[in-house]
This record gives sequence, C-alpha cells and structure tokens, in this order.
Amino acid sequence: MPGNSFGELFRVTTSGVSHGPGYVAIIDGCPPGLPLGIEDLIPDLQRRKPGQSKITTQRKEDDLPEILSGVFEGVTDGTSIGILFRNNDQRSHDYGDIKDKYRPGHADYTFDAKYGLRDYRGGGRSSARETICRVAAGSIARKLLAAQGIRVLGYVTQVGDIRFEATDPAAITLEQVESNAVRCPDPVIAEKMYALIDQVRLERDSIGGICEMVATGVPAGLGEPVFDKLKADIAKGLLSLPAVLGFEYGAGFKVASMRGSQCNDHFIADEKLPSKVGTKTNNHGGMLGGISSGQPIV
Repeated sequence: MPGNSFGELFRVTTSGVSHGPGYVAIIDGCPPGLPLGIEDLIPDLQRRKPGQSKITTQRKEDDLPEILSGVFEGVTDGTSIGILFRNNDQRSHDYGDIKDKYRPGHADYTFDAKYGLRDYRGGGRSSARETICRVAAGSIARKLLAAQGIRVLGYVTQVGDIRFEATDPAAITLEQVESNAVRCPDPVIAEKMYALIDQVRLERDSIGGICEMVATGVPAGLGEPVFDKLKADIAKGLLSLPAVLGFEYGAGFKVASMRGSQCNDHFIADEKLPSKVGTKTNNHGGMLGGISSGQPIV
C-alpha cells in the first residue's frame, strides 16, 4: 500500500489503524541539534485530543507519545525520528453491526473495491486517528519554522451557515483561537457555532464547516514552477486529510465574480519585508506562479 509518506526535505511517514495496537510516525529530514522532548509535542497533541467537549468524538485516548529514535540527550541526532502512540480505547464491538454494511461518507466500499477486504473497526487505515502522527510531526516542524521566524496558525471560519471572516488573518493569535472549544477567533460567533453543533448532535446528525490557515514570515522564493508548485504541495497535504472536500487560497473561488483589476495585487515598497517588496492586497494568498511572494500564505 503506497501513499503513506508526505514531503521531501522534511518527510513524514505514518503507520497504524484505528483499532490496532497503535500508530507510528517516522520523521526524516530533521537536522541534528534541535532540542526535542515529549513536552514539545504534548501541547499540540492535547489540542487534537478527542473527548475535550461534548461536540467532539467521545473516544478517550491518552495520546502520550513515546519517542523511539532520533533524539539523544534531549536533542535530535539527525537520524529518523520514530514516535509511537498506543491505542487504549478501541471498542471494536461497537462496530459489529456494520461488519457487512457500507457506511455512507466513509471509505468502507472503496477499500473493499480496491483491496478485496476492509477493516470495519473504526475505519482502519482511513480513520481520522491517523492525524495524531501528523500533529506530532507538525510540532517538530513548528519548532524548525519558528527558528526561521515563520508562524503557522489555523482556526475555524464557518460551521453550517454561521461564518467568521477575518479582516486581517495575520493578526489572529493562538490565544484567540484557543479561547473556546470551536476554535473560532471571535467569541460571539464561536458561541453560535457551538450551539449549532450541539443542536445537530442532539438531532443525531452532523454538519460541515470550514477552517482557514495562515502562515506568516514565509520568505519569497519557496516552491517550484509547474508540477512542484508550493500551492500544489499544500493542496496535497490538506486534501489528504479525512473528510476534506475542498481547498482554496487567497481570494479563492471568489475570483470567478471579480475583474482582473479588482483581483490583481499591485506591488509596493515594503521595508518590513526582507525583500523590501510587498503588495497592497493579498488576493493571491502569498503565492504567485506557485512560488511564495513573501506575503502571508492564506
């Protein structure tokens, strides 16, 4: 089964299934000398951890990482970093009724069609629990990026018909995002989102949403033209997440109703940027021709 790795210079490989013994993440490309311990991983893992509120999955896992390799005396040694997560709350008997049934919106049928069999216990390899490996790898990447002055932050912008629109995505803080269970920077809108999710939960249904990501401090010049565009790499990572059905950056699909004169971002001198070149607006979402422009990637 190919397709278990993502990245080139910083490469992440994951293994494990939802109701198996656990998950393993292998991170290649981390340079030696980076201070790293489980205390660096715990904060982000706690943010991802299920059972935090009644509007999330109620599966309860410790989600405690065990660093198997790649770290010596508190710093990375330049070799592959191996991280193990043990599953403790896999209730496989809960899935007995769907052993011979295909669930809508899941990978049950497509796994059966491709492999001739499927792990019906929680979705097996297609389970969203796999993201625990991505979060751990992301924590390490965050430390590396922070040393270069790059910050990446995500937040919820829509649940159902309830929307939040950031006037300045780069100004949003982690404290704002973490101030509520929905992780919407606006507390008033977040309360409405929470109420809607809870209402839908009581109706034994679910509802969709949108989240936004912003990366600041990204220098101009990252990415390659044509097939290895930065936007293409980001899209691949995001669209490989379970349940993600769409991706846009910058003004996104809004450009369909815009004229070129409205959409184009005019260049200006910007002394705050290393390149001294900026743009008045950021409809291009920080990427032009698949290469970073130095503006926030949104």
